[in-house]
Amino acid sequence: MLHWDMSAMMPSGGYEARTEQLTALNAIAHNQLTAKDMPDLLDAADADTSLNSWQMTNLKEIRQTLLKATALSESLVEALTRASAACEEKWRAARPDNDYASILPELNTLLDLVRETGQAKADVLGLDLHDAMLDDFEPGGRVAEIDILFDDLSAFLPEFIGQVLEHQASKPVPIMPKGPFPIEKQQTLGKHFMKTLGFDFDHGRLDVSLHPFCGGVPDDVRITTRYDEEDFTSALMGILHETGHALYERGLPKEWRTQPVGQSLGMSTHESQSLLIEMQVCRSAAFLEYASPIMKETMGGSGPMWETDNLLRLYSNVKPDFIRVDADEVTYPAHVILRHRIEKSVISGNLLLQDLPGAWNDGMEELLGITPPDDRLGCLQDVHWYDGAWGYFPTYTLGAMTAAQLYHAAKQQDSSIEAEISKGNFCAAINLASKKCSQQGSFCYAARDID
Repeated sequence: MLHWDMSAMMPSGGYEARTEQLTALNAIAHNQLTAKDMPDLLDAADADTSLNSWQMTNLKEIRQTLLKATALSESLVEALTRASAACEEKWRAARPDNDYASILPELNTLLDLVRETGQAKADVLGLDLHDAMLDDFEPGGRVAEIDILFDDLSAFLPEFIGQVLEHQASKPVPIMPKGPFPIEKQQTLGKHFMKTLGFDFDHGRLDVSLHPFCGGVPDDVRITTRYDEEDFTSALMGILHETGHALYERGLPKEWRTQPVGQSLGMSTHESQSLLIEMQVCRSAAFLEYASPIMKETMGGSGPMWETDNLLRLYSNVKPDFIRVDADEVTYPAHVILRHRIEKSVISGNLLLQDLPGAWNDGMEELLGITPPDDRLGCLQDVHWYDGAWGYFPTYTLGAMTAAQLYHAAKQQDSSIEAEISKGNFCAAINLASKKCSQQGSFCYAARDID
């Protein structure tokens, strides 16, 4: 909740106080988790022969968490917390100012601490550095496996994108509705669809931040977006994406929410739930049949640009562009592959941080045939590296692939899903493709070695 407030509500002058609050809480949590009697308590719990499979799996997850925690000193936990907060705060000014150079000192300090933390975990897990960093976001994930997948995608995508663009050129060009679109109307539209999808405003909020995200806890889920008065679709897609995250959090098994086994099954599963809603459901013809009249009425629109067919072409339009969160489903993997390759080079020491913007631009040219005009649209666009989340990015594309498979399987099980969505009824799609995932928590992964 402190992180959410720092991004959405906190005055800029509160940074130093907030950093100390986060540091104190992280240190307290670390010390409680690594208390000397914890191994004995776990051994005693393991000896209980009456435990069911969820309880045994929970103990396994606690041991894994403890193993990683005991690899870190309290001073390292505190230093990493402070460096993450400092770098993120610097990013909030650097991105709108297009000033990558200004953030380099903080980013270098943060990366050193991220590497030190990752190596400490790697040593106790028997992994190499990058695998240990990835494991925090994708339990059991390995860089070598992701490389095989991403190499296949990067070989396939350029020609495929060309084929898609050629096919798209034979169709009518989508017309972008003209703004301005007042933020109040965009908020009204976003909240309408959030409620229709099942978001409970008694247990959550929608706010504004520099980078859209979902945070909080299952009974108090906080999501944010950012608005552009000339393009209502960008904020709306951000809202729908984060609503997918929120629905997953709300659906986690209530009786296990305070325990490791009740947490999410890694970030690729989490991203699969957000991309299920955003990419699979809410860019579909069925959704736009329901949504386009509501969009038109809320925004006070008129003319052919507000017709369902045009909005469908707009939402399914493929166009290589600079911003990942606004990317279409076809070009999206290229954005993630670029970040993964840069992470590998930086973590290994083959790429220095001062050379990152150039490597970014070269990668965009190679994968999408475009070069960002500045760092604001390039390497400064995402918050993740600047808040210490190195190893996170592959989960986006893994999640996108999972989302496509989940939705395909759901439609095979229930042929009425699309017809129901066109009426504004999302229950069947969410129950089949989302709730089944959230109700598992992390049980189905962690329990795989338990009889």
